[in-house]
Amino acid sequence: MGNRRSTIRAEGRNPEVLSLNPKACAGALPDFVVAALAPFLAMLLLLIPLGPLAQPALAITAPELRGQRSLQDLEPDMHGRDLKQQEFLKATLEGFDLHDADLRGAVFNSSNLRQANLSNAKLADVVAFATRFDGADLRGAVFSNAMLMQSHFRDALIEGADFSDAVLDLPEQKALCARATGINSLTGVSTRDSLRCR
Repeated sequence: MGNRRSTIRAEGRNPEVLSLNPKACAGALPDFVVAALAPFLAMLLLLIPLGPLAQPALAITAPELRGQRSLQDLEPDMHGRDLKQQEFLKATLEGFDLHDADLRGAVFNSSNLRQANLSNAKLADVVAFATRFDGADLRGAVFSNAMLMQSHFRDALIEGADFSDAVLDLPEQKALCARATGINSLTGVSTRDSLRCR
């Protein structure tokens, strides 16, 4: 032990700290021990913290923040835009022009789409929970397979809109049936049939 300490001192190293380099330990350990320990020492080096530069990046995952990030690119005139699978959570889109927009799979939870122009918009597979469509222009829009629970459509224009397999609250479905007319130009389905009006 004394010989090893004197050897380390002669090399100018701290006698209490051994190098993690297997080759530096070759004089103190037999070759077969160094070869056996090499993989474990290499893994140990990977576990040593590297300071501030090694801090992981934080991702924004809150749905509300993702929705706000989507809104940064929105403008009042969005007609014809490709907005598939965008998230507009708690968004104020009142009066926005979204006619002919492709909004398939988009999310509009708790959003305000009053007086918005959604005529001929593709809204298949949309999720719009507790969203206001009051006074919106929905003529010719396709809401097939849309989830529209607790959403409201007071005074919305729905001529030719296709609600095939959409999920609506019963009072809203009845109110829409009271003014359902027309046939969707894209799907060929009548608005009354799509709403299963009696």
